[in-house]
Amino acid sequence: MKRTRTALAAPALVLVSALALSACGGSGSADGSSKDDKPKTSASPEKTTDPAAELDRAVLSTSEVKGFTVRKPTKKYVFAASQDQIKLDEPVCAPISYATNQLPLGTPKAHLTRVAAGAEGPGTFTYVTLATYANGEAETALAGLSKAVDSCGNGFTATSGKTNSPHTSVTAESVPAPKGADESVAFRTTTKHQGVTHTLRAQTVRYGDTVAVYYAVDAMAFAQTRPGNAKVATAVMDAQNAKLA
Repeated sequence: MKRTRTALAAPALVLVSALALSACGGSGSADGSSKDDKPKTSASPEKTTDPAAELDRAVLSTSEVKGFTVRKPTKKYVFAASQDQIKLDEPVCAPISYATNQLPLGTPKAHLTRVAAGAEGPGTFTYVTLATYANGEAETALAGLSKAVDSCGNGFTATSGKTNSPHTSVTAESVPAPKGADESVAFRTTTKHQGVTHTLRAQTVRYGDTVAVYYAVDAMAFAQTRPGNAKVATAVMDAQNAKLA
């Protein structure tokens, strides 16, 4: 996907249920031009790109990552359909809630989500959310996420409708930025379900004005009431990043 570089990183219960996302012509002269004069025309307008169409071309497909099935998430299982449906007890933590609920950071021009499953075992999912931004806004979105990770170590609770999504802790992780990326932010969160602690992971990568958010969850661990320690599928992230670099 061609990009412009700018100057210089689902709640548990919902995931369990998912088991069971004019060109103008010149006018003639008013003071009598000769008949040999040709009418002037404006330059052809620049072609405008469709951000949503570009993302659709850039997003990962099943044929591009061996051993995984890539599909659109099932809408009826999403925690929230938009950012404004999420309420938080700690507003600064909003970017973390968005990243872990297949919503884009900040205010993008377009975004989409896919979910990859298969090679890492049944019930283990890696969500991929791509978003494209106006110049400079992708950097702002990543800065907001970094601030949230630094500020929300003691956790927070997100609410959408009658459903709560509590995170008991948030911890930054030291993960190298993928080759060609402008910056990356990685973190893990923990949550408790029926007295069992689950670890969920996310890594956000910026390529110019495009941001990819990868989020991993072991939904089968929730269903089986055993500790979960989800990790972003390396093959999925590598394959998607290759299309963005």
